[in-house]
Amino acid sequence: MTSQTTPAEPPTPFHDLERYIALPRVGGLALSPDGTRLVTSVATLDDKRTKYATALWEVDPAGERPARRLTRSRHGESGAAFTSDGDLLFTSARPDPDGTEADDAPSALWLLPADGAEARVVAGRPGGVSAPVTARRAPVVVVTSDVLPRARDAAHDDELRTARKDKKVSAILHSGYPVRYWDHDLGPAAPHLFTARVTGDLVAPAAGEPEPRLDLRDLTPDAGPALREGSASLSPDGATLVATWSRTVGTAVRTVLVAVDVATGDRRVLVQDDDADVSAPVVSPDGAWVAFERETISTPEHAPRRRLGVVRLDGGEARVLAHDWDRWPHGARWLSDSSALLVVADDDGRAPVFRVDVATGEVVRVTADDAAFSDLQVAPDGSAAYALRSSYLEPAHPVRIDLTAATGGPVEAVALPGPAPLPELPGLLTEIETTTDDGTRVRGWLAVPEGSDGSAPAPLLLWIHGGPLGSWNAWSWRWNPWLLVAEGYAVLLPDPALSTGYGQGFVQRGWGAWGAAPYTDLLAITDAACARPDVDETRTAAMGGSFGGYMANWVAGHTDRFRAIVTHASLWALDQFGPTTDAAYFWAREMTESMALANSPHRFVESIRTPVLVIHGDKDYRVPIGEGLRLWYELLERSGLPADAEGRSPHRFLYFPDENHWVLAPQHAVVWYGVVSAYLAEHVLDEQRELPEVLG
Repeated sequence: MTSQTTPAEPPTPFHDLERYIALPRVGGLALSPDGTRLVTSVATLDDKRTKYATALWEVDPAGERPARRLTRSRHGESGAAFTSDGDLLFTSARPDPDGTEADDAPSALWLLPADGAEARVVAGRPGGVSAPVTARRAPVVVVTSDVLPRARDAAHDDELRTARKDKKVSAILHSGYPVRYWDHDLGPAAPHLFTARVTGDLVAPAAGEPEPRLDLRDLTPDAGPALREGSASLSPDGATLVATWSRTVGTAVRTVLVAVDVATGDRRVLVQDDDADVSAPVVSPDGAWVAFERETISTPEHAPRRRLGVVRLDGGEARVLAHDWDRWPHGARWLSDSSALLVVADDDGRAPVFRVDVATGEVVRVTADDAAFSDLQVAPDGSAAYALRSSYLEPAHPVRIDLTAATGGPVEAVALPGPAPLPELPGLLTEIETTTDDGTRVRGWLAVPEGSDGSAPAPLLLWIHGGPLGSWNAWSWRWNPWLLVAEGYAVLLPDPALSTGYGQGFVQRGWGAWGAAPYTDLLAITDAACARPDVDETRTAAMGGSFGGYMANWVAGHTDRFRAIVTHASLWALDQFGPTTDAAYFWAREMTESMALANSPHRFVESIRTPVLVIHGDKDYRVPIGEGLRLWYELLERSGLPADAEGRSPHRFLYFPDENHWVLAPQHAVVWYGVVSAYLAEHVLDEQRELPEVLG
């Protein structure tokens, strides 16, 4: 009799790509006006394991009760926002059970009453409904909906859309710039802001009577493209909406803040700054102030500076807060007494919460965690704040920050019982730093396999972040080092020149010279990692995406110290890239032609003697597919790494016809990591591994 054994389950989800993509992913927070309810969203795989659906969950702000699920549908829900009475609004494309909407109906606005009654549709439009914004003390909601430019009303909008669909017309006639953004085409519809009052009969309709719908009124019928990719905030009394408003001059897009009278639709410019773009408005609880982010217009010689600004809602001169604070604040939320703001800012490989006093501009650190925070919410009594906390040790999860205790110094946030358990990791995280030849400190994170002690040094993977204005400080499901750590690699996550969180001088150090300090910083910290006894300096690889892919290409053309290079969504020929990216005006004001030529990796293709895996998605509008196609052609035609006797090149091209700048479909992520793993194994570990079977 032969005994059979069941294969052991991999020790962590990072040892199995199918288990990894099934891990639930938490995002976003909304707090009720009375501070008793906290809602987040959780994305999970559908039954076919081919896409994610997002559900809303309630988290107990006091941390006493377990999280509970509020919504459930295969279409998913998003855009959670509480009304002034504590009812929950959200958007979803799930069919209305009382309606005749098709399965592919646009997203509608739903209401889930606080008394636990069934959720139901309360508003819809032909172009869908998104991004609900509510007033804290008034039953007012504002939503965004796309409207065709010739539509006279909702019925006519629907008629025009139906005609385009039935006649299979996708053509768009543009009269301005831009024409696309990240991964989607712009037009012919443009976003408008609609408002309505959430009345009592809407929440609790009379028995036997037809269920009422919100009477959506267009606040911005003349908006055109001005509201694309914008944000808005309502005053607590619901009387005034403050929104970003973009203006195009030639191909340059600039943003200002406007205040819109909700009753009349009258609009006035609140903040216009000739030297900066302004965004992310937040009205104070007392209705007197608006906080916003101010980012100076960059030039080829000067990197942008981001600061926090405030202006009175009734008008006046805007002023910058904490002008001398050498960090980039974002995600501002007012304290309940309107005396100060909580913000997040990258800081030395973390992203703590800071308090900024409105009167004095004094900045005080609030959180002590080695972590990054996001989605701040402030309790109405000012005693606490809530946020999502993450780091490379744990994905985003809800936490409570004791603001009373923080008056005595930075405090550790306390995790709340969340809707998703934190996964077990396959290794350890440590911090690493070095000093470059010019005396600059460069640091990063190093993730090493469990049990690394120097007896069996691990191969090193240098992973370069994108941006370039960013930092390796928060968990990423898309760029996750632990999947490679589970295969035995030590993964280096460095912050070279141009990274945020180290001061304006650190950004400026690499500005307009991408191939200079950013490159030498990367080599310097790689040297520091290779000097460790638990790292094998003879087996190394480098990879990155977007700007990280650019740097991977630059590395490939300037050193042969790495055994393999992986370059994803990467910039290759900068003269070609500049006019074709979706936001070319940024590029035009940040790099001269001579700068672009000096820093273009394509000029060094003959020096590439390292096997390169090129990865690109056809729907990538930020780094258009032409970059990947030209890189692939020139690698085969002109690189310094010849084909073998049978004409086979060691380079490879992983192409996704329907993916964008990232690669978001779950099974495509499995393919991405599977191909990367096999390519690295072949060239770094001298192992032959099977490619994902679905590649055919």
